[in-house]
Amino acid sequence: MNLRGIVSVSGKPGLWKALAQNKTGFILESLDAHKTKLVANLSTAKIAALDEITIFGDEGDIKLTDVLERMKTAKSVPEAKAEGKQLRDFFREVAPGHDEEKVYASDMKKIVSWYHILKDMPLFSEELPDETVTEEPVAEPEPVKEAKAAKSPKEAKAKPAEEAAAPKKASAKKK
Repeated sequence: MNLRGIVSVSGKPGLWKALAQNKTGFILESLDAHKTKLVANLSTAKIAALDEITIFGDEGDIKLTDVLERMKTAKSVPEAKAEGKQLRDFFREVAPGHDEEKVYASDMKKIVSWYHILKDMPLFSEELPDETVTEEPVAEPEPVKEAKAAKSPKEAKAKPAEEAAAPKKASAKKK
């Protein structure tokens, strides 16, 4: 699943796609049907990339992407407005080993609502590009031709002054 560029913004419901970055933050577009544009200032907004979010676990954090992958294969995914008990039972299935004291019903509702936003999008079924480095044959470097040493600006200015101060040799012309 390729969730790069999909973010959650504190105080703004839903999910956002990062379109571009400027000096102060990001230009975002909502993933809903309205395609609302938003400029999120990094000094005032908290932005979290979905592929970097984790859920508290009993033995270590659980990646959100892993939970969303399991949700894809689940028999049925409850609605975000489902009761806490139903969400907790569902999370025991898709996020086994999550810390039930630290993962609140509000967290589960948010994750389920994100799943319902993402499930029909092409990027949700896309695989991440393979990031393994393939070794390509290294070409032999071409021989380097000797180049004249570049002069610093001071040397370039000083040389004409030195030449002007030096006595010129008289050149004799033969007739």
